[in-house]
Amino acid sequence: MPVIDVTKDEAALTFTVTAEFAADPARVWELYADPRQIERWWGPPGWPATFLEHELAPGGKSHYFMQGEDGTRYYGVWRTLEVDPGVSFSIEDAFADESGTPNEEKGWTSMTATLEPATLDGGVAGTVTVFVNRFNSADQLAEMLEMGMDEGMRQAMGQIDTILAEEAAERG
Repeated sequence: MPVIDVTKDEAALTFTVTAEFAADPARVWELYADPRQIERWWGPPGWPATFLEHELAPGGKSHYFMQGEDGTRYYGVWRTLEVDPGVSFSIEDAFADESGTPNEEKGWTSMTATLEPATLDGGVAGTVTVFVNRFNSADQLAEMLEMGMDEGMRQAMGQIDTILAEEAAERG
């Protein structure tokens, strides 16, 4: 399981997830930047994501949905604020409708992700990724946690190990 730490700070209105992956930052970056690759892991098991639009570049927009096994869809939209390819990105995130119109009533959150090269257990070269999610209120943070954000992020990121292992097996 790649998630090594989860910190909820109600005073700072943040939810931080730290994960490590047995791949270099350039490879891990592609898991976020390429719409077909992010689809393979962004939603937790049973709620796969489909990205209708995904531009991880300053001013870019992403529009996606996660679909449950019963066909229920939840839509989201991102506005990309800052990008340092292979190193970090910052986005604003909101629930949306099927056309990509944000649900302003629920409000926006923000997320900054950083990727750093690291030596993992056993001396394996890898990447540590830190996601800092910021909320506008304690109520907004509590609502996201009630919806299962903690376990959902753990499960979603847990799928990345499978993707990397499949690639390693293909290389032989």
